[in-house]
Amino acid sequence: QVQLVESGGGLVQAGGSLRLSCAASGRTISTYAMGWFRQAPGKEREFVAAVSWSGVSTNYADSVKGRFTISRGDVKNTVFLQMNSLKPDDTAVYYCAAGSWSGDPRLYENWGQGTQVTVSS
Repeated sequence: QVQLVESGGGLVQAGGSLRLSCAASGRTISTYAMGWFRQAPGKEREFVAAVSWSGVSTNYADSVKGRFTISRGDVKNTVFLQMNSLKPDDTAVYYCAAGSWSGDPRLYENWGQGTQVTVSS
């Protein structure tokens, strides 16, 4: 079992940046693909970005491509999401997840509790 804890969310103005962190404990995440998902009020959880177990491959939702960057930390068991040029539409609870290389949340086995990101216009 992997425990995931997100941090780094907050309130930011449109055009600003935030860096989300995901710290894992328990079982190592080195063999898992890691993903970031988000859920806005009244909407389904949607894929944001994923990084392969090796850190070599990444994938992004079209809505964040060119603005967000996912990476695995030099310190093991950490994953980051650098978010630049934030827009009000990025407002959501952001979740870190460990699982299979996919944009489908059903293929991720372990989830954090989420961190709120609010972008004001």
